[in-house]
Amino acid sequence: MKYYVVFNGPNPGIYDNWEDAKEQINFKGARYKGYPSSEAAAEAYRRESGDATPADLGKLLSKASSRNLPKPGQPDYMTNPEVDLDAWAVDASCLGNPGKMEYQGVELMTGRTLFRVGPFDDATNNIGEFLAIVHAMALMDKQGKYHNIYSDSVSGMAWARTRKVKTQLKPTDRNHKVFELMARAVTWLNTHTFPAKVLKWQTDRWGEIPADFGRK
Repeated sequence: MKYYVVFNGPNPGIYDNWEDAKEQINFKGARYKGYPSSEAAAEAYRRESGDATPADLGKLLSKASSRNLPKPGQPDYMTNPEVDLDAWAVDASCLGNPGKMEYQGVELMTGRTLFRVGPFDDATNNIGEFLAIVHAMALMDKQGKYHNIYSDSVSGMAWARTRKVKTQLKPTDRNHKVFELMARAVTWLNTHTFPAKVLKWQTDRWGEIPADFGRK
């Protein structure tokens, strides 16, 4: 996969799709360059955009996979050198406690959704956060390419680290699938090694995690 940085065009930014990038360079004075990784593209864009306004920084405008831009006044993780832009981000949403839960994972650089699972009945947010982390791990393992994973859930990260699910939720006919997924996730953790890291997303400094469902 290749990434394209449009430095000068109608919509400067980083694109993961050539057809979308091409639309931004079909005019006089346009300037762009392709990069072999999202990390290299991000670094080039950061260097070039150092004097740009905050609203112009880090916009991922690919029609196929644009990320949610921060609201006015919120920090933008794309401009923060602390953030590993080659990582994935995961998050869960649960309407009620217990309630209807779903989880997803996105590519940090582009905001492209990598997986979205659910909804499941009678589950909890912590369960969703845990399943999202392990789902991302297993997907990377299947693809044979590993990235760091960001999560904003202390409990989900702890369960993944200790390979133990500590939920007070009781199994019912409605949530049997969730308990089946948790058992499979624990089995996977105990039979596989994950060479990358699961990192805490610093919401106070970087804004909402990119995998957030936006339902707060």
